[in-house]
Amino acid sequence: MLTWATRSRRTPLPALVTGGLAALITTGLAAAAAPVAAAPAVVAAAPVAAAPPVLAAPAAAPAAAAPAVVAMPPVAAASAADPPDVICPPSQTTCEVWDDEPGHDGGPGDGGPGDGGGGGGATCQWDGEVVPCYDEVLGWFHNGDGCYYKLIEPRPEGTPEGFDWYVLTCNGGDLGSQRTELLDAPPPGFGTPPDPAELARAALASIDLLPPRVAVAPRRRIGSGLVGLPVWMWASTAGSGQPRHYFGPQQASASDRGLTVQIAAEVTRVRWDMGNGTKVTCSGPGTAYESDSPLAGKRSPDCGYHSGYPEPGTYQIQATTHWTVSWSGGGESGSFEVTRTSGTVTIEIDELQVVTQ
Repeated sequence: MLTWATRSRRTPLPALVTGGLAALITTGLAAAAAPVAAAPAVVAAAPVAAAPPVLAAPAAAPAAAAPAVVAMPPVAAASAADPPDVICPPSQTTCEVWDDEPGHDGGPGDGGPGDGGGGGGATCQWDGEVVPCYDEVLGWFHNGDGCYYKLIEPRPEGTPEGFDWYVLTCNGGDLGSQRTELLDAPPPGFGTPPDPAELARAALASIDLLPPRVAVAPRRRIGSGLVGLPVWMWASTAGSGQPRHYFGPQQASASDRGLTVQIAAEVTRVRWDMGNGTKVTCSGPGTAYESDSPLAGKRSPDCGYHSGYPEPGTYQIQATTHWTVSWSGGGESGSFEVTRTSGTVTIEIDELQVVTQ
């Protein structure tokens, strides 16, 4: 991760302090020998970022040319277990991301400073309005007093050891309300670099992850299956939509204060719930059943309930795609998983009837 020293923009004193401000520094240096009060206590607002709701309407799965199979109707996304900071609501194709890190004590309503930058997810407020937590010219915003803090460099001559001069632009960034202040430590949150993992979650919120469009064979509308015979399952990636939104790979990035984090999202496995307590895991979307294929009547080559149902009945089948999201940036890397779940498709299984004369 980049350090604060490599990330802060240092502005020469003449560019920030003019006329009266320079006089204020001179006056302050004259009194620097006296004990200097520490910066007022401040606290930080916990960052929160969320993706806006987007309604999903997945298309119906194309019918496969198969005897005795169940066709899948159009389905909506169903929520599944996700990491606590990544939520994929059933009515959205995008995931919402939350940063539950407590940060410094306090929040925007009780006088805490934002400890992030303009795009990093921290919340900074002044007079009821959200303002950037970081400004390239003014520096870092402090919720406690409504001022931006900018370190003055080079250090003016006569600055006491262990202290630094800051230009404060108060009233939410009003250039007409600037002053200088000598502090023995920067305010909490000053110069805090963006969190690469948080940027990865922000990048995830910018892409669509669609629930799978599933089908099985045998199809209910053509005929019932039989006890003990193989069942084929597959998740379609074709159609009028963009296939990568169903299985990936997808790429995205997010940037903040000079740091860019890249993510790659791809489905690494599909978990099938066969409706009778049996779970089948497939490494890919599976193969669509075709009645004129050499494989017709045999087991699926890559995704099937090979032993078949042991008992007759009507079963509801669902599939969950497991997306692995890998990220890298700022000298760090990591990964996390999110899931998307299909609607149900029905299959009917009958017993084999033996007719004797």
